[in-house]
Amino acid sequence: MKTYILYIIALFSLAFANGQTALDSLLQKENKETVPYITVAELTKKQNIILLDSREKIEYETSHIENAVCVGYDKFKLKKIKKILPKDKNIPIVVYCSLGIRSEDVGEKLKKAGYKNVYNLYGGIFEWKNQNQPVVNNKGETTENVHTFNEDWSIWLKKGVKIFEKKKSKKDKQ
Repeated sequence: MKTYILYIIALFSLAFANGQTALDSLLQKENKETVPYITVAELTKKQNIILLDSREKIEYETSHIENAVCVGYDKFKLKKIKKILPKDKNIPIVVYCSLGIRSEDVGEKLKKAGYKNVYNLYGGIFEWKNQNQPVVNNKGETTENVHTFNEDWSIWLKKGVKIFEKKKSKKDKQ
């Protein structure tokens, strides 16, 4: 067990020594970077963009970036989404999820459909909230709540209130 912990510490140390953050490492491992990233700072300066939230409905209803449209991930249907997107395929579209993993998949589908300016929000809604940007609930009210999908993923949210389904223990299932 000690060896395992030392190994993990060494990996994180290497990542930081190379100027990388743990989030960089995770995204490099999980993503192909086929959809260019846009940072929170860059997004806050953009106007006339379409924001698509590629998380599931319960995550979106807990909180989302204002004016974002929920397109989901498991039930994402390009044909349905095309109906809400402008005909101009050059308009900037920013897709986000919790961290930027699911949103890359959705962004790839949009690019295959011919959309030219598709971006993936680096760090997703977690990074948005970590940088003190506001989120709203399904009533449009500002909230501190952010659905973190599960307890494991909640480590990436540093600011706000972490909301997730707790795993039921054997005792709870009886």
